[in-house]
Amino acid sequence: MLELRPNCECCNADLPPDSAVARICSFECTFCAYCTTHVLADLCPNCGGELTARPGRSAELLKKYPASMKRVLKEGGCATAT
Repeated sequence: MLELRPNCECCNADLPPDSAVARICSFECTFCAYCTTHVLADLCPNCGGELTARPGRSAELLKKYPASMKRVLKEGGCATAT
């Protein structure tokens, strides 16, 4: 089950579980759409994988399986991603 991480690892922007701008790789590294497009060229800086839109989870299932509250932030933010 996806963790649905709460923030962009580069710029620390909030990404709530229903965010339409959250992007993830197959390891669930999480970034916002802006950083994905303008800084990362659609590639995860951690694994090199493709970043794609993060699927959502219904409100009912979020009650049973809540999103992660653990924030992950790359040291140096996007500056270390390029």
